[in-house]
Amino acid sequence: MLFERIISEGLAHYSYLIGEGVGALVIDPRRDCAVYEEVASKHGYRIEHILETHRNEDYVIGSVELASRTGAEIWHADPQLAYKYGQSVKDGQTWKIGRFKIQAIHSPGHTPGSMSYLLFDRGGEPWVIFTGDALFAGDVGRVDLPGVERTEEMAGLLFDTLFNKLLPLGDDVIVCPGHGAGSVCGASIADKPWTTIGLEKRLNPKLQFTDRDEFVLQTAQILERPPYFRQMEILNIEGAPLLGALPVPIPLSPGDFDDAIEGLHVLDTRMELGFSTAHVPGALSIWLEGLPGFAGWFLHHERPIFLVNETDDSTLAVRYLVRLGFDELAGVLSGGMLAWHTAGMRSASVETVTVHELCRLLDRGEKVTILDVRGEEEIDSAGRIAGAVHIHITQLPYSLDEVPKKERVFIFCGSGLRSMIAASILKMEGLAEPVVILGGLSGWSSTVCPVQIREE
Repeated sequence: MLFERIISEGLAHYSYLIGEGVGALVIDPRRDCAVYEEVASKHGYRIEHILETHRNEDYVIGSVELASRTGAEIWHADPQLAYKYGQSVKDGQTWKIGRFKIQAIHSPGHTPGSMSYLLFDRGGEPWVIFTGDALFAGDVGRVDLPGVERTEEMAGLLFDTLFNKLLPLGDDVIVCPGHGAGSVCGASIADKPWTTIGLEKRLNPKLQFTDRDEFVLQTAQILERPPYFRQMEILNIEGAPLLGALPVPIPLSPGDFDDAIEGLHVLDTRMELGFSTAHVPGALSIWLEGLPGFAGWFLHHERPIFLVNETDDSTLAVRYLVRLGFDELAGVLSGGMLAWHTAGMRSASVETVTVHELCRLLDRGEKVTILDVRGEEEIDSAGRIAGAVHIHITQLPYSLDEVPKKERVFIFCGSGLRSMIAASILKMEGLAEPVVILGGLSGWSSTVCPVQIREE
């Protein structure tokens, strides 16, 4: 039997490939889907079915792409949505994979039409439950995506799904969720690669609320919603445009790159120190491994993207971006910043200081404005910098009026990576003179501006 979990880094997205005999199926494939074909073919399987657990919002699902390459049938989860591809799954529907059976279980809560899929072993006993975004390791799915006004209703439906349908399957049943730690589809998913129904019943904080009203009270939270989710909703109903292969941005000389980028996105995927030293004026800084988590907050689908990378290989950046529906990858700076400077092009820079240097400035009595772009949970756990302006990095474009104008603003995030995103945004807007603080709270030693730890 073939049983493989495919992990999409950054998004913490899990998809699954199950095969036996000659046939195989895939659950919630990603858009750059060649990996499923390669693994299935290597083991002598043909992909016959593609099952979706729900209408995903954090990435472009690859069902249409994979079906175009394999001829597999697509089964989507919510018949109430106007899908333009595939067929609707019915509660209780089954599929045979060799000698194994998999059965659909209607699992509303995260979305109204969510489905889980129960894999039975050869003896007909429940073995693995693919829960999509209903149940995670250490958490349950967020319930605010169908609409803020329906949050309590969806939390109630999720309670019914968990306690009446999934948990009774048996403590030994393996739980295979749609995401791992770091996903925006849950508030606090645990960093555990594998779990079971029994472990979740015992250790999952949300499952300790066995009273329905208390569960609703504890889970009906409104979480941040990245703006790109709206585009995912459209693409995952209509079916995303076929890629065929990963797009290849056109390599452009420095002169051609400069001519092409006016008014468009320039995305610099280098690390923060390289960007701070020199970058194309007006570029947005998001380091390569940060693209899955932050590109959807700051890029616009209708505007072509031009890349500046550490090397001439754009493959990983392209892979990350197309998973979020950013297909208009119009060009890449050939030769990177070295070629840019060799051609005599103008560049910009961002000042940096270490956390120790900032503390010395504060203790000398210098007037310093600090912008803290960490999240509220980070601040609660690690401490708040006294007197700092707090704007979460994802909210900065909507809160620019809170940033002091035309003065040095020292930006803090704990490492410098997110601070450099913020600095590049402020430079694009011409609102302040950003200074990025390198280093986290472990190096903070200011006596006049202490770190305040919230007392429980």
